[in-house]
Amino acid sequence: MSVRFTAKARRGMVALAVAAGLAVGVAGCGGGGGDAKSPKASASASKSSGSNTSAQEGQSEAPLAELKGTDGLLLQVTSAQRDSGGFVTVNGDIKNDGANSVVIPAQVSGDETEITKHGFSLGGATLVDSKGKKRYYVLRDTDGRPLTSTGITNVDAGQTIPVFMQFPAPPADTTDVTLQLPTFSSGTIKISG
Repeated sequence: MSVRFTAKARRGMVALAVAAGLAVGVAGCGGGGGDAKSPKASASASKSSGSNTSAQEGQSEAPLAELKGTDGLLLQVTSAQRDSGGFVTVNGDIKNDGANSVVIPAQVSGDETEITKHGFSLGGATLVDSKGKKRYYVLRDTDGRPLTSTGITNVDAGQTIPVFMQFPAPPADTTDVTLQLPTFSSGTIKISG
């Protein structure tokens, strides 16, 4: 029992440290715009992301990877940044290239009760380190909420929504990992930082 409690306490401390690191990181970004706004905008409703989209699109010329989903959905990964706090933040955009509004498949949230009880998220995402033979799951806060974009249930035709996901960082010498999100194709991304 005490080992389980200790493990839970450690996870809670890690999540608290991650949250504090994010707060410091967001405050320090100031003029960058895209990265600082992405998590905050993504955590709110999907309909209110119009003004943040153009700021994030200006980040880079080409995405790190494009993962194709169902019904014209596309996840474009724009950055995968390693932080000194021991985690990796993956930023991107979910786009609907189809002609109709698309409901995001429920599988994207994953099937873990701890995550799904908090509503829709990108909690089913994983990073796979083939070199180290490890799979990294989305981080959670002390209440079990996934540290990802939440509340996005549908994407209108032509709409682009900025999203983020945070994972434990693989070893420093691992730079190439595979991002997996249920119902989307997999894609190899390069971690920077």
